[in-house]
Amino acid sequence: MFRLFFTICGIAALPAVAEEPVAITVPPPEFKEGSLKYRSPLLFDDGREVASADDWDQRREEILSTWTELLGEWPEVIEEPAVEVLSTESQEGFSRHTVRFLWTPEEKTTGYLLVPDNESGNPMPGVVTVFYEPETAVGLGKENRDFALQLARRGFVAISIGTTDATAAGTYSLYWPSIDNAKVQPLSMLGYAAANAFHVLASRPEVDPDRIGIVGHSFGGKWAMFASCLYERFACAAWSDPGIVFDERPSVNYWEPWYLGWHPKPWRKRGLPTKENPARGLYAKLLAEGRNLHELHALMAPRPLLVSAGSEDPIHRWEALWHSVEVNRVLGKNDRVAMHNRPDHSPNPGSNEVIYRFFEKWLGD
Repeated sequence: MFRLFFTICGIAALPAVAEEPVAITVPPPEFKEGSLKYRSPLLFDDGREVASADDWDQRREEILSTWTELLGEWPEVIEEPAVEVLSTESQEGFSRHTVRFLWTPEEKTTGYLLVPDNESGNPMPGVVTVFYEPETAVGLGKENRDFALQLARRGFVAISIGTTDATAAGTYSLYWPSIDNAKVQPLSMLGYAAANAFHVLASRPEVDPDRIGIVGHSFGGKWAMFASCLYERFACAAWSDPGIVFDERPSVNYWEPWYLGWHPKPWRKRGLPTKENPARGLYAKLLAEGRNLHELHALMAPRPLLVSAGSEDPIHRWEALWHSVEVNRVLGKNDRVAMHNRPDHSPNPGSNEVIYRFFEKWLGD
C-alpha cells in the first residue's frame, strides 16, 4: 500500500519540526487577495465566466490555442518511437539501459531507461526526469537530484533525458528548426522533447501508459512544467523550484533566449533585464500583454501537480496557484494542487520524499 501524506490545511508555513514532510493542498487564505494580480483563467477572453465543467473544456481550448500561437506550434509528436538500446547494466533491483531515440523530428538524444525488476508482471507506473544532462537523475551527479534512481527503487520505470550538448555549448535548450530561425520558443520545444520521451515509456510493455508523470529541478523544473501543462498525456507532474511565474530574479530567468526570449543572434547579454539591456522576444510581449504562467498551470486541471518549492518559489506563490485550485473546484476536485516549501533552492531528502510520495499517491495502483 502506497503511503498517503498530503495534509489539508490552511496554514502559511510548515512547522519548524515535523516527523513527516508534508505539502499544503489548500491555499493559505492570506494569499487570496494577492491572487487578484493575475487574471482568472476562469474568464473567457470575451469576459464570460466559466460556470461548469463543459465551460472549462471550451476555456481550456481557448487558453491552449492562445499559448500555442504565442509559443509556436510543435512538430508532430512521435508516438511510435524507434528506440535503440546501446547498453544494459544490471543494478540492485533494476536494469539501467542506455538508450537513443529521436526527441525532435531530426535530432536524437541519448538517455537512461531504468526498469525495475518486476516479479508480478503487472504494468508499472513511469516517470520522465529532465535536467541539464541525463546522468544526474540516475545518481551520477550532484546529490538529491537523483530522481530517476530513487523512483526506480520504488517501482517506477524512469527515463532520464538532458540537454548535454547544448548545455556544453551554453545554449542549453532545443531550437526548431534551427537556432538561427526558431519557430517554437525553446522552452516549449523542450516540452515537445519530453512528450516524445513520454512515448518511449508508453511504448514499453512494462509501463502503464495512463500512469506516467514528469519531474525536474530548476532548469528541469521549468522544463517539466511546460511539458506537463502543454501535453495532457502526463498524468501528473512535480516541479522543483523552477520559478512558477514571471519574476525578475536571476534564477527565474524566462527572458533568456533559451527559454522564452529567443531572438536572432547576437543574443542579449545574459542577466536581469535593464533599460540598457532590455528583455527581447516573446518574453517582452507576454509582459506587455499582462500574461503569466498561471494560465498554463490551469491546463493541468484536473491532473495533480506539486510545486516542490525552494528559494525561487516562496510560499506567496500560492497567489498564482490559487487559480488552479479554483479551476479544480469547478471540476469537482479539491486536492489536486500541492506545494511543499523549503528555504533553499537545492532539493533535500525531505523535499524529495514529498516528491516520491506524490508520485506514489497519484500513479500507484
